[in-house]
Amino acid sequence: MLRAVIIGGTGHIGTYLTPYLADAGFDVYCVSRGLREPYQPNSAWRRVRRVEMDRVAEEAAGAFAGKIAGMSPSVVVDLTCFTEESAMALARTLHGRVEHFLHCGSIWVHGHSVQVPTTEDAPRRPFGEYGIRKLAIERALHTEARERRFPATVLHPGHIVGPGWPPLNPAGNFNLGVFETLASGKVLALPNHGMETVHHVHAADVALAFLAAINRSDATIGESFHIVSPAALTLRGYAERMSAEFGHPARLRFLPWEEWRTTVSEEDAAATWDHISHSPNCSIEKAGRVLGYRPHYTSLQAVKESVDWLRDHGRIAVA
Repeated sequence: MLRAVIIGGTGHIGTYLTPYLADAGFDVYCVSRGLREPYQPNSAWRRVRRVEMDRVAEEAAGAFAGKIAGMSPSVVVDLTCFTEESAMALARTLHGRVEHFLHCGSIWVHGHSVQVPTTEDAPRRPFGEYGIRKLAIERALHTEARERRFPATVLHPGHIVGPGWPPLNPAGNFNLGVFETLASGKVLALPNHGMETVHHVHAADVALAFLAAINRSDATIGESFHIVSPAALTLRGYAERMSAEFGHPARLRFLPWEEWRTTVSEEDAAATWDHISHSPNCSIEKAGRVLGYRPHYTSLQAVKESVDWLRDHGRIAVA
């Protein structure tokens, strides 16, 4: 039986990927800080070995990579790596000891879109610390794959959505009041003309993509793949579709950015600026062709499932 070690295995993606791997016949080790349970229950968790480990503390002590290697994995999926140093410590320790290493990247590696939908071979000009760091990791892992034959694959998800946490909303931030405004039929202000884009993906679809990449390692090692829903949404279109779900037309107004930002908190304005500056719109042609990736959820379907969960658990007041 092949052993799979999932780092961050109880988070958004791991909630689905960990039981998927157990059901696929892997001997699964789930590494996490042990601070929370998975977002969704699954009987397959009974067959998963839970390992509590504080990555930050173990890396500071120089012990993390060795402890992962000590679990004797065939496959390692790293869902919580955010620096090149961290990625390379694992890659160099695991070199020659694993059959496949998969890293969770981000579509933020592209920075501004040039031609949409953006393909994996498009220019990478990230801005902001997160995208810059994720690109450094991607380049380092691909160098290891090319020069040292380290079996690395990188998957780049979009805005990850699922039941249990707030989704990116039609204003480009995470304020749940935006959904309440739309549900109540009140006027929602959007920045500019509302034509910037966001690109969601359901966590379950991301997990299925990781499983597909593992099953097709001969075609995925040394490669990167976008993992998003079939189509991005404009902020305006997203708001209109959500209002329709709530049973009435959207009432929208549009304000120049400098004016709009004064109508929300600094935190919400910063989140919106980050998302509309990127305005992602990514292609999944390569993932479909190589991985057989066929997302089960559209962006709106994924968001609606999340909003329904938040409503049912008293986190949001919508009909």
